Amino acid sequence: MKAKHKLRHAVDLLYSRGSATSDAYTRLVLDCVRANDVDQAKRLQHHMELHLFQPANTFLQNRLLHLYAKSGKVFDARNLFDKMLKRDVFSWNAMLSAYAKTGLVEALRATFDQMHFRDSVSYNTMIAGFAGNECSSGALEVFVSMQKEGFEPTEYTHVSALHACTQLLDLRRGKQIHGRVLVANLSGNVFIWNALTDMYAKCSDIDRARWLFDRILNKNVVSWNSIISGYVKNRHPEKCIELFCEMKSLGMKPDQVTVSNVLGAYFQCGYVDEASRIFAEIEEKDKICWTTMIVGNAQNGREEDALMFFSSMQLANIRPDSFTISSVVSSCAKLASIYHGLAVHGKAVHIGVDHDLLVSSALVDMYCKCGVTANAWMVFKMMPTWNVVSWNAMIGGYAQNGQDLEALALYEKMLQENFKPDNVTFVCVLSACIHARLTEKGQEYFDSISRQHEMTPTLDHYACMINLLGRTGYINKAVDLIEGMPHEPNCLIWSTILSVSAISHDVKHAEMAAKHLFELDPLNAGPYIMLSNLYATCGRWKDVASMRSLMKQKNIKKYAAYSWIEIDNKVHKFVSEDRTHPETEQIYEELNRLIRKLQKAGFTADTKLVLHDVGEKEKHESISYHSEKLALAYWLIQRPHGEIPIRIIKNIRVCADCHVFMKFVSKIIGRPIILRDSNRFHHFIGGKCSCKDNW
Repeated sequence: MKAKHKLRHAVDLLYSRGSATSDAYTRLVLDCVRANDVDQAKRLQHHMELHLFQPANTFLQNRLLHLYAKSGKVFDARNLFDKMLKRDVFSWNAMLSAYAKTGLVEALRATFDQMHFRDSVSYNTMIAGFAGNECSSGALEVFVSMQKEGFEPTEYTHVSALHACTQLLDLRRGKQIHGRVLVANLSGNVFIWNALTDMYAKCSDIDRARWLFDRILNKNVVSWNSIISGYVKNRHPEKCIELFCEMKSLGMKPDQVTVSNVLGAYFQCGYVDEASRIFAEIEEKDKICWTTMIVGNAQNGREEDALMFFSSMQLANIRPDSFTISSVVSSCAKLASIYHGLAVHGKAVHIGVDHDLLVSSALVDMYCKCGVTANAWMVFKMMPTWNVVSWNAMIGGYAQNGQDLEALALYEKMLQENFKPDNVTFVCVLSACIHARLTEKGQEYFDSISRQHEMTPTLDHYACMINLLGRTGYINKAVDLIEGMPHEPNCLIWSTILSVSAISHDVKHAEMAAKHLFELDPLNAGPYIMLSNLYATCGRWKDVASMRSLMKQKNIKKYAAYSWIEIDNKVHKFVSEDRTHPETEQIYEELNRLIRKLQKAGFTADTKLVLHDVGEKEKHESISYHSEKLALAYWLIQRPHGEIPIRIIKNIRVCADCHVFMKFVSKIIGRPIILRDSNRFHHFIGGKCSCKDNW
């Protein structure tokens, strides 16, 4: 700061005295370069222009150009460059450097093409500029031209060219450059070894990358980061963790890049708590570390922790980017937390990333998964551009929320806009046909996958079609479709047959599907429970007992069914006949009051759905206190008045009795209820459901 203060004083003095000599200007310009002081350099340039000073050569102006370029002041550099009466290769190279540093690739290319003479620096700047600004193909083209023009690539050139190959995942050309490195005897350079290690690792040749890494004599942090990140990318997290421990044992200090990769490795292994421990030990946490923690927790089913880390990230004044925001929005979607989702959307608007394609698509998905398709549609409409992911999010969101015709209309619009559908698109479209019971339309879309779009239907598409046929009374056609599939039926296919057979009480086909599932996934509780429930519905209690005995014999655990609601940013979770909540007494009083009110309006509990061989009184008590009913009662205690929808999330499918119950409640109390189960959304309004009782 003292040097800059003296420099400013010297320039002030110059302005007070008027014109100056060439030596004075030279001394002050060099002082500006040493102090990296762009402001005083611009004042000096202005003083020279003011007094019509013309340097005898390009030295002074080139020094200013390079200072502007180094500082990213491309406008100032261009302004000076255009005023220069004489330019040499150093002047042109300074402009190339300025454009490369600021990512102005088109201007970089145009300036390079205008040069009448070039040197190796010109080519190196071009190659590095293209490679550093995601124009890797251009970098390799210039690399070839450089050699044709007779310029010998340096270590610096090879590193940039290898970086371009890494970005393109072009292993073939990367190997060719590796060969040139060996011929040129440049293999002793640690930067080249690091670039080669990184290239092989990112191009999925992790064994070759490790071979190179082991032979680097003077490893630095970049060397370790290259191989560690390679192991993470190639899904070998345990190797990454081993190397991290070895790195620390050798006294090598990890940097932020190392730690971020290691955190990613721990998350890949499912060691979430260990990742949190390492994160807590980091003194200076950067954006990448915070984002890794957010994404890692979300990917390991800890969405609430992901939101907590995002909140802490903001308290630490770390600015999130579009990838961070999209990850947090996805966590809100999984939790169906509209409150957090709205807050994160506001944050995205505040930092200016709400129109980013990644963020917008995540917002569309989040609003759909929270049952607010109107908000999703507003976000979708305002997107400056779309891709297949954003179309899929909106089409799938409509289908999930019972707006099946809107989903199909949007798909037709997608085709009109010349977007090519992918496999996910057709799952969304066929799902809409299932919910709307559009058998012929569904068959038409299914056939178009191969006929019109030249794609091979996947097992997901076959499962959708089997579901549609089974639900619309064509179970035999569904079985025939399985026999004609080019794929071997998997658990999804047989689970679909079992599900539609259970709906139609078709024990024969249900038993056939369950037999296949017992063989394919013998420890999965789902098929045992579904078949047992079907037996119970049909009154075959001996078969129910036999199925439960088989589950006990194989030590197969039944997963718990639960529902949750969010009030004042706090989640309240309930299981059937739950009495663990602090306000249990009030919850049951409210629910019983509501049941009595509904009974007067004509509601009768469907005790046939109780899947235990017990008395009528026990059946009535069992079905009356399902988790979603308890959640509803607690919401009404906390929010007895208002018009906003009551939101309930359930981890399995809602039963028929609770479905009828919710329809009655929506009519009697005059408030909409949005219930998201494991299959879809149910919007209960005025005694009707968006699923039209087809769930």
